[in-house]
Amino acid sequence: MKFIRKILNSRSDQDGDFFLELTKILGFKPKDLEFYRKAFTHRSVNKKDDEGNPINYERLEFLGDSMLSAIISHYLFNEVPSGDEGYLTKMRSKVVSREHLNELGKDLGLINFVRSKIPKDNFGENIHGNVFEALVGAIYLDRGYHFCERFIQKRVIDPYVDIEQLEGKIISYKSLIIEYCQKEKKKFFFDVYEDDGNEDIKHFGVKLYINNKLIAKGRATSKKKAEEIAAKRTYYALQAKIDEII
Repeated sequence: MKFIRKILNSRSDQDGDFFLELTKILGFKPKDLEFYRKAFTHRSVNKKDDEGNPINYERLEFLGDSMLSAIISHYLFNEVPSGDEGYLTKMRSKVVSREHLNELGKDLGLINFVRSKIPKDNFGENIHGNVFEALVGAIYLDRGYHFCERFIQKRVIDPYVDIEQLEGKIISYKSLIIEYCQKEKKKFFFDVYEDDGNEDIKHFGVKLYINNKLIAKGRATSKKKAEEIAAKRTYYALQAKIDEII
């Protein structure tokens, strides 16, 4: 407690609040708050250092992505000694998928710390995962590999990583359908078109054909999402056949 009081007394109230909130999330005391401020600074702030280099979370995001991948790889390597390279790569992809990282960022409420000139409601889903990765990068620079590993163990591995569940988790239905069609030498294509209807927001429709037969349709606000919806419906339509092959 003396250590905390000493730090808080030497900083502004705002810094003190940030330090305490950050400590709750990390599970240990940060040393240099500047790393973490940068992890929560959006490029729209247009902040630069004395040498004119941009100050935002993007470089830390790159570093955090690498650290997260390394630590999860190490965990899986030890946890599944029978797993070959392909298996381990697939399992790691499931843990560090963009969807999962976004969930982690949301669960920790990281967007509440983001400094930006853009209203938070205007951010896309990926802001949550991007900031989570930036936070991991900040931890590495501030406290080193051991504390980075400790944070990931507490916030990612312990609550979310279950080997048996991960083995059955599909992270991309589109990739699964493509793999199935390639193995079975079936022709496939995604017919994408604009499908706005009476809505103000642009939507895209997708028809998925296999061997020139329409299998399923999808509709969403992006081509990628629409393709994934069509692929997911195709998977459930052909699940028995696909599970036999893949």
